Amino acid sequence: MGTKSFKPYTPSRRYMVVSDFAELTPGAKPEKSLLEPLPKRAGRNNQGKITMRRRGGGTKVKYRRVDFRRDKHDIPAKIAQIEYDPNRTARIALLFYADGEKRYILAPQRVQVGDKVISGEAVPVRIGNHLKMKNMPLGTLIHNIEVSPGIGGKLVRSAGGSAQLMAKEGRYVTLRMPSGEMRRVLAECFATVGEVGNQDHSNIVIGKAGRNRWLGKRPKVRGTVMNPVDHPHGGGEGKTNSGRPPCSKWGLQSKGKKTRKNPRTDQYIVRGRKKK
Repeated sequence: MGTKSFKPYTPSRRYMVVSDFAELTPGAKPEKSLLEPLPKRAGRNNQGKITMRRRGGGTKVKYRRVDFRRDKHDIPAKIAQIEYDPNRTARIALLFYADGEKRYILAPQRVQVGDKVISGEAVPVRIGNHLKMKNMPLGTLIHNIEVSPGIGGKLVRSAGGSAQLMAKEGRYVTLRMPSGEMRRVLAECFATVGEVGNQDHSNIVIGKAGRNRWLGKRPKVRGTVMNPVDHPHGGGEGKTNSGRPPCSKWGLQSKGKKTRKNPRTDQYIVRGRKKK
């Protein structure tokens, strides 16, 4: 896997960087039995009201049903193909199980077509295998991590992500998350060994507004160029923010204000995320 740049034969091509898709299986078609319709909502809730601005349009896509639980224990599976998923940054791998069932999983780094993977409570610690964290050695890189036994992987699922198993204490293990945060998770929870593939996703440069429109993103207007009636930063002469501290359209403080507050899970944080 890697990225590809272009000669600047148009202004938008000058800085554009795209994936070369070299890791994908040539000619692979999505498995029809694992596709679902994905209707457009354009940032609206079940009442039709806009709750997320600047969304709309975009290419019509179907949802790939990805198996985050990996609950077919002790049944070996072969990686049949690695595919592009338009709904996530990571690649997905199509598994053919020994009993004939097919499922998608997140494609780990360095797996290839034909590799064998398996899930279970105490399977070998190999890339792509899914097992309980209490049975992994310290220092193991993992992804697709459960936060409650049997609920399915919730943490570390984006391209290039991985957490590291740092310690084991009683019922809990301590993980170093991609953000640098140290967090405790129940040792009975499952996780997949290895890093998530497509590490070069962070190097992609969109290059032009049209590519964002394909992704369903609409234009964004800065508050400083609005009128005073439309935004607290609006109005004034030239490039001024009207003397207000950085805030949202509704006057809420932004740019640096801590918004994270979840007492139910904060107790599991051993050390906060690293400072930038």
